[in-house]
Amino acid sequence: MFRKKSYGIAVIGILLVLVLMLMMFGSRLFTDIDETTQVEKENQIVVGVSQLGSESGFRTANTESVQNAFTQENGYFLIYNNARQRQENQLKAIRSFISQRVDYIIFSPVVETGWETVLQEAKEAGIPVILMDRSVDVEDESLYVTCVGSDFVEEGEKAGHWLEQELRKRGRTQEPVNIVVLTGTEGSSSQLGRTVGFDLVANKHENWNILEQKCAEFTSTRGKEVMRGFLSRYPDIDVVVSQNDDMTFGAIEAIKESGQTVGVNGDIMIISFDAVAGALEMVADGTINVDIECNPNQGEYLLQVIDMLEAGEPVEKQYYVKEDVFTMENVTREILEERSY
Repeated sequence: MFRKKSYGIAVIGILLVLVLMLMMFGSRLFTDIDETTQVEKENQIVVGVSQLGSESGFRTANTESVQNAFTQENGYFLIYNNARQRQENQLKAIRSFISQRVDYIIFSPVVETGWETVLQEAKEAGIPVILMDRSVDVEDESLYVTCVGSDFVEEGEKAGHWLEQELRKRGRTQEPVNIVVLTGTEGSSSQLGRTVGFDLVANKHENWNILEQKCAEFTSTRGKEVMRGFLSRYPDIDVVVSQNDDMTFGAIEAIKESGQTVGVNGDIMIISFDAVAGALEMVADGTINVDIECNPNQGEYLLQVIDMLEAGEPVEKQYYVKEDVFTMENVTREILEERSY
């Protein structure tokens, strides 16, 4: 009896010693890891990135482009945040970057307005802010260093000019043309720019009737829902202008379910934006008439901008990425195979 009891006590004693050793050396181990991480961070350029969300194929590719650019191999320590399409989440993320004393802040704003206060906070902290993909509407443009992205007004104009040429080919320069527009997130740079650009061309044509413009939030689900509403209200739609591919996918589903056809040989012409791989496949087979490219591969441009700032070189206030217009005539198999997004 006594032997078993003393053996049990000995085992308990050994376990207590092991626990104490683990607590002592384990805390030292974690401390060493934290210190190592801190040293690595101090030896690199720290960049805080607030992405507006992951609502589309474009946005996913845009995020990958940034993450592939700001790697430790390139000398950067990246702190990434997904705002999930909510401005309040971005404001919180940016303030977190400021409190962490990052070297640079990059963000793609959900909407254009409401940024003055937080950008002033970043400026007072001495942290340069770079806008990605979308712009902001502020009185004091010194609150951000530069903007890297697309010319959304030009994208809208490209869509309008394509429709001009297509209607001319079809001999429809005089008869009424009924158009519906699926717009993206209200107040976003892409929604505002593409709307303005297309309207600049549309307003020159008295026979172009824009029946309705409605927000579909850049998502396929909402695109389908909004398109169903259009079809129920307007039986004679000639053209759908959809401000991104994800909304286009949903709109095409709704049109086909209604018994109508789309594309090059269909009842309704489809004008889309972004030109992601899946949409270009549909351009190639004639389902989508034209797709105006919005290039998400902006990471390399952002990397170059920060490298210039680190070297003390001046940067321009705006950098536009290279983009194209895709139709059935110029979407080749090579383009489809090489598409990274």
